[in-house]
Amino acid sequence: MSILNGIRVLDCSIAMAGPFAAQRLGDMGADVIKVEPTSGEWQRHASAGGATGNQINVSFLSLNRNKRSLAVDLKAPEGKALLLELVKTADVFLQNYRPGVAERLGVDYATLSAINPRLIYVSMSGYGEDGPYRSYPGQDLLLQGMSGAMLSAGAEGQPPAPAGQYLVDAITAYSAFEGALAALFHRERTGEGQLVQVNMLDAIATIQMQELSVFTVGGKPQSRSAEAHAHSYIRAPYGVFATSDGYITLAMAPLAKLAELLDEPFLATLDAERDGWTQRDAIFSAVKARLVTATSAEWLERFRAEDIWAGPVYGYAELVDDPQVKHNGTFVEYDHPTEGRVKTPGFPIRFSKTPSTIARGAPLVGEHSREVLGELGLDEDAVTRLVESGVVRQHA
Repeated sequence: MSILNGIRVLDCSIAMAGPFAAQRLGDMGADVIKVEPTSGEWQRHASAGGATGNQINVSFLSLNRNKRSLAVDLKAPEGKALLLELVKTADVFLQNYRPGVAERLGVDYATLSAINPRLIYVSMSGYGEDGPYRSYPGQDLLLQGMSGAMLSAGAEGQPPAPAGQYLVDAITAYSAFEGALAALFHRERTGEGQLVQVNMLDAIATIQMQELSVFTVGGKPQSRSAEAHAHSYIRAPYGVFATSDGYITLAMAPLAKLAELLDEPFLATLDAERDGWTQRDAIFSAVKARLVTATSAEWLERFRAEDIWAGPVYGYAELVDDPQVKHNGTFVEYDHPTEGRVKTPGFPIRFSKTPSTIARGAPLVGEHSREVLGELGLDEDAVTRLVESGVVRQHA
């Protein structure tokens, strides 16, 4: 048995952040019902990297395991009535509609909490439920640019560089996941449900707790160096450096020890806490000039022997094949009925008594419509009528 067995989640979200949050709940055993349009959720039709899959593209596949699909037209009165019946049975309702859409559909918190006062209603948005930006599109790259984070790394005069992952979507998903769990815990104590609101702007701002506090409390400006320093608020050396056969990362190495290992006397004349800030470019240049004289493996062996913080720069092929990643079981494999053998990132949280599992892969559109509606008490003829009228879709 997994830790959230017995908890039912209605996932009415699209794209990445909402579905990812709901998937985490499903991984822990919750019964997640993905309520999607009869045409299928948006992510089914937008394949990242062109990885279209057989019947399910990889984007959707990666964000929707451990869910059942109910495909229903919520704009049809009968379709909306089915959702409201499901709300009576639910513990968590999760949506990331643009502000105002839930009210227009009649699935806002006030409406649903009146039906089920114990409901945890998780509402996700780009910038907040109100305010001057409430109607702006909340997309990952846009929020990365707005967050200030792009100007904390890289070289002065060079274009700002986005993260190599969908960073804002991911941290927003985890914020929603955390909020849902905390609200469920509160309900266990008090019996009352509540509204949980998460927005992408606050999520990406608050994970920069140290950086923004250095600016707001410490009064230190966010200034990039001429060299491609990895973070404006960390002393040199700190960044990615070329070797004779690739790249390594090097973080805050003691300058005296580094001078010895690199055979670079200049570094030994410097004070790390003073010159590590004021002479970032000179330090970076000196280290850069020495590291290209040997291979990545050679430098990492030398640095690790002296407890200097350094590591490899991987691509995905190296990450998947890394011995620690294999030891941790970071990736899981399972068989999907249409997509075959699936290898994908697994579970970052481990429970000794209630482990996360994969009970099912990502569903086909409406794959579980008949099953879910049967649980509401509708008989076969009633479900067939809904399917034939187009209110509900059942996968063939």
